[in-house]
Amino acid sequence: MSKDNTVGSLTEVQRSVIVGCLLGDGYMRKKTNAHLEINHAYSQKDYVDWKYRILKNLVRTPPVRRRGNGKRVAYRFTTRSLPPITEFYDEFYHHERKVIPPNLQISSLSLAVWFRDDGSKTYKTVYFNTQYFDPESQEILQKVLRNRWGIKSSLNKDKKYQRIRVATESAPTLVALIKPFIIPQFTYKLPLNPVSTDSDVTSEEIDAQLELYHTPTPRWPSGVKI
Repeated sequence: MSKDNTVGSLTEVQRSVIVGCLLGDGYMRKKTNAHLEINHAYSQKDYVDWKYRILKNLVRTPPVRRRGNGKRVAYRFTTRSLPPITEFYDEFYHHERKVIPPNLQISSLSLAVWFRDDGSKTYKTVYFNTQYFDPESQEILQKVLRNRWGIKSSLNKDKKYQRIRVATESAPTLVALIKPFIIPQFTYKLPLNPVSTDSDVTSEEIDAQLELYHTPTPRWPSGVKI
């Protein structure tokens, strides 16, 4: 997808997808260097394959189908353990628990991947299922949504945990940002007119959109691009 295909020099698209995964379902482990695991239900095979195409040069083995506990069938792959991946681990993990870095910035592509991983809809708006994150991390996410994209949100209690609820008036802003990266498989998550023809974006069209994806890439103070 990108001409810059060298390990050790992640592309802007790869960085944005990795950040979106870490905000969502992505999981990392570290020994000397860290690797990223992508693991979804087999019903989301097309989505896993899409992530794999973007991260392919970081991966040794293509996605595989695997039966887990009970009836769940997973479809997953892992990256190699590499220094560029480790930089993300060092920012997003404290004492082996995933946290949100205080200086996080989120691109529209990262936002779309996060939503595809952990978004869910109500009648007029959406939730980000952030129950895993501690209160400080959730506050950082809310601040980033508000300051970077003008998206207002609140914390909504889900049993004994909290998740982020996007304000109804901000839902159109969110949808407009992520819609170019949402394939028909995920339009059911959108709160606004999810079956309209202009939502029917193919994987090929998303790939073409990514080729044009040249927004400025912010950096961490440590040099980690997202």
